[in-house]
Amino acid sequence: MTLAHVSDLHLDGGARAEERAVRVLDRLRSMPGPFDALLVTGDIADHGTEAEYEAAVRLLADFPAPVLCLPGNHDVRGPYRKVLLGEPASDAPVNRLHRVGPLAVLMLDVIVPGRDEGHLADETADWVRATIRDALPPGTPVALALHQPPVALGGGLIDSIMLDNADELAALLSEHPQIIAVFGGHAHSASVTTFAGRPLALGPGVTSTLRLGWETEGEEWGEVIDRTAPPGYAVHVIELPTERADSSADLVSSAVGARLTSHFRTCG
Repeated sequence: MTLAHVSDLHLDGGARAEERAVRVLDRLRSMPGPFDALLVTGDIADHGTEAEYEAAVRLLADFPAPVLCLPGNHDVRGPYRKVLLGEPASDAPVNRLHRVGPLAVLMLDVIVPGRDEGHLADETADWVRATIRDALPPGTPVALALHQPPVALGGGLIDSIMLDNADELAALLSEHPQIIAVFGGHAHSASVTTFAGRPLALGPGVTSTLRLGWETEGEEWGEVIDRTAPPGYAVHVIELPTERADSSADLVSSAVGARLTSHFRTCG
């Protein structure tokens, strides 16, 4: 199974942001693939306007795989829901379950309106538990995706605006061994680490790259945002040995034994 992954497009009505998004999406479209899905992990819009989401709909149209989106701190739930999802505008969290072959992908809304850090709300954590318990066959392998990561990346301004209750997410993972991986964005930096015993892979920024603490001593956002770095994307290859499973217990064991390999590329 192969998942393409883009993040932090920050479409703002300007030519620069759109050109960079087009460059990445056209690169992915040109590949033989095939991709099983495209993850878009938030900050699709820069100001959360309907016009910015209309641009996103146009750019993502006809992608040769299902497009799975979630909101980031620059997104606004009402216009996001109205334009991207074709639903009535609402400020309720935008949590979604997608089936991608044998994998269930849960796209989580962890934004806090008006703030840059993320928070796993009780409502969303309960939705994850209920979805795994009631909407999926026992032992179905699950991947979670969210915008703000639950870990610090090694210094710099970005570490001050991550998920502010990572312990709650860790508890959720410990309850569900069938969760095989977590995907995210927000950091504008291609990164791979582990969290609560699971692989955590962050997509690079399309609109820009953030310099981390070991790259710069800058203390203002204008000093750490590199707008000249080429836009990037990730491709995740997931091996699910579920064909060996003969029971739901075997499926859980099989999910735990899944392998994630993440590749990162730029479009110079």
